[in-house]
Amino acid sequence: MNHDLVVFVPGILGTRLTRDGKDLWNQSKQALLSLRSPRKVVDGLLLPPGIRDQAPDGPYALEADRLLKGPEALPGFLSCIGYPDVRAALGWSDGQADQQLHPKQYLVFPYDWRLSNRLTAQRLKERLDGALDEWRSIAPGVYPEAHDHPPKVVLMCHSMGGLVARYYLECLGGREDARALVTLGTPFQGAAKAVRVLTGHALEPRNLATRAAQRVLSVNERLAALARSFPSVAQLLPFYECVVKEDGRRKRLNRVAVPDLPSELVREAFAFHDEINDAWDRNQVGLAAPPYRVHCFAGRAHPTVAGVVVGVDGGLTFPTRLDNDRDWGGDGTVPGGSAFASWVLEREDDALWNGERHPGMAGAEALRNQLMAIRRSRPARQMLAGDADFGLEAPEMALAGEPFTVRASGPTVTGRTLRARLTAPGLPTIDDKPVTLLPDGTGELVAELTAAEGTWVLEVEADRPYGVCHEVVTVAGV
Repeated sequence: MNHDLVVFVPGILGTRLTRDGKDLWNQSKQALLSLRSPRKVVDGLLLPPGIRDQAPDGPYALEADRLLKGPEALPGFLSCIGYPDVRAALGWSDGQADQQLHPKQYLVFPYDWRLSNRLTAQRLKERLDGALDEWRSIAPGVYPEAHDHPPKVVLMCHSMGGLVARYYLECLGGREDARALVTLGTPFQGAAKAVRVLTGHALEPRNLATRAAQRVLSVNERLAALARSFPSVAQLLPFYECVVKEDGRRKRLNRVAVPDLPSELVREAFAFHDEINDAWDRNQVGLAAPPYRVHCFAGRAHPTVAGVVVGVDGGLTFPTRLDNDRDWGGDGTVPGGSAFASWVLEREDDALWNGERHPGMAGAEALRNQLMAIRRSRPARQMLAGDADFGLEAPEMALAGEPFTVRASGPTVTGRTLRARLTAPGLPTIDDKPVTLLPDGTGELVAELTAAEGTWVLEVEADRPYGVCHEVVTVAGV
């Protein structure tokens, strides 16, 4: 309802982690981008072995001070464009008096995204208990309806933030205070990209004969060591049938060994999701519906890693589709089937599908009116995806000064003009004139771009009808 407390929970990478005011991830990333000292990538961010659901202390403890403002990436796994103005992105600071939020009515929840989602959910509960009590004491003086209808919580969650919210709602009693849960690209059934980074395959070298490619392999090892120390990454492992063996049959990760994937991480992932699902089943006994509404925004226009194929020799490949019986598209990070809240929604049409990619979903212009409708307890338009959507592929990591390929696909690219450009806060624009994608003879459109070392936002715009996609590209120095 209009007078509820609105809480934004970002995804992994979405909060700046600092020590003594210094951005630890940004410092570590510089070593990664240079490809010269990949060991430094883990310095300052690595968590101690066996931390599980505990809070780190001493040199392992970091401050989660604010939302990320610009693009960041854990190459080969996750990226985030940043949340420069979340309230504006959600359509609630446009100057109209009847739409503006009271300062105490909006809460941002930054958190240390390395840690277990159980611990983060407990911290969310502690923060919300006080904030909701405070808002309930203020709200009747701002919204007359709050006298008879006490405010509740509307949770707006990007990516992994939705898993934090689910644990809070079902395992920590939060459902009684919640009005709605809104998820933007949340991997309810996990993301196969987590398998890729945890097994040391985050980045695929283009040419093993080159020195730079050998450095990439070293970076993969360091990224795997870093990710394995994060309880949150293990909790993102997929628990649908995502492993394809040599006989072609699909199995779950807890039914078959995947080389280089520690079994204890798989057990933790399944235990985490089983705990949430078991709590949901207990809480729903005797209820036809949960006490809060679920609004699920998800993408399925883009090729997305769907699983892992284990070869006879133990080699791993990561396909974007596991069979021809279903649509394996997603938002480039989370498969559409995983982002669909199947635990509460009966039909796919009950979700709100869109063509935005994962890193920029929280700020997508196409979602603005729908999120405003949710806040006002009005029906949101059920299908956002349409004629403007197209699939986009771009490398998650490229080398400075070397061309990389951007590819657009799908039936909607025929007869349209697509243009690509690279931008980044604090870095000079690559070129004032965007690059036009051209037909490659296969029905797809391609373009080659180059960039200097840094973390860039790739923006691809299409005309007739207008559509836009964003992705983060990490460019490493050589």
